[in-house]
Amino acid sequence: MARYVTSVATPLSAPEAFAYMGDVTHFVEWDPGVKRVLRVGAAYDLTVQAGGTTVMRYEVKAYEPPRRILLVARTSFLTSVDEVRVEVAGSGSIVIYDAKLTFNGPLGLLDPLLCLAFRRIGDRAATGLKRVLSGQAAAG
Repeated sequence: MARYVTSVATPLSAPEAFAYMGDVTHFVEWDPGVKRVLRVGAAYDLTVQAGGTTVMRYEVKAYEPPRRILLVARTSFLTSVDEVRVEVAGSGSIVIYDAKLTFNGPLGLLDPLLCLAFRRIGDRAATGLKRVLSGQAAAG
């Protein structure tokens, strides 16, 4: 299993930060690997670029404003579990993004290679997340 966790301090209040992060359509604004997001009922289809382009359907498994959202996507090859938590920090908040990516079945033997690639992908997303949560882009 590949895992990437980042924490970002933001001047946004916990409800403001959660409103932004809980709307998965915003992921395209900060994660350069996400090219498009379409809401489909209680799920989201994310078109992601990682070696090739694929659509992953993320289902909302937990939605607990203003503290937590849990999303899970499964394809024939991968399972992705993304959790966003928001904690109060003074007049602002801290957003914790915890992503886990696992190859399914026998492909799990390739997880060490996945870990290396996932770190680079996560670092780029974390940079974008810090940018939007500075209060400039997320306020809109």
